[in-house]
Amino acid sequence: MQPIPPLDPKQYQLEALLAARGIDLEWLNAEGGPYSPSNVARWSIVEAAKIIPFHYASATADNDDVLQWIAELKATALERQQSNGAPVASVDHGRSLLLLGPTGTGKTHQAYAAMRELAVTGVAARWVVTTAPDMYASLRPRHGIDSEAEFRRYRSAAVLLVDDLGASKVSEFTEEINFRLIDWRYKHHLPTLFTSNALPKELTDKLGARVTSRLSQMCQAVPVLGADRRRGAAA
Repeated sequence: MQPIPPLDPKQYQLEALLAARGIDLEWLNAEGGPYSPSNVARWSIVEAAKIIPFHYASATADNDDVLQWIAELKATALERQQSNGAPVASVDHGRSLLLLGPTGTGKTHQAYAAMRELAVTGVAARWVVTTAPDMYASLRPRHGIDSEAEFRRYRSAAVLLVDDLGASKVSEFTEEINFRLIDWRYKHHLPTLFTSNALPKELTDKLGARVTSRLSQMCQAVPVLGADRRRGAAA
């Protein structure tokens, strides 16, 4: 892991996040070598900023279940580091979350906030991020593209975010992709964060019985309810 110079909290919109978690800026920017928790946190913040959309660049989590999930991932990473003698505590195993709720209630906000929350803990997390429709599009067979190699990137990601699961029309192709992805990550205990607009009773219709069964076993379902934030912001 490369050394990361001190960060300007304004550049990464960290002030509210650091204050919410009681993290001192002096700790974040402390020297201590490339494997120190402070440098790992700086590296994680920089890496997360590369893939978090501008709209969510300042997101901070306020969902208790999301915050608990982050705390568990951190604790598991630290335990594995201690038992393995690894130089860096890295997230590679853990349970998964499925954020469910109507359009505009803040599921995607909470998902990207989770990336920022995990970044400032000082454990490393190598995220792969996609929407379900974008994932299907990237995996459709086409000339010059190794679809299986692309699939393995999602399948084997240390931490995976799949936004808008169930948003696409069900087809044999999408059901196969969902099953292969979720079955692999379920069997290998790879932490995954899903969001979906589907109601719990709609999941089987949208995803199929095989997928829904495994999804219910690997994920904690977290309702994200409330008014449509997008309409409120527009008004």
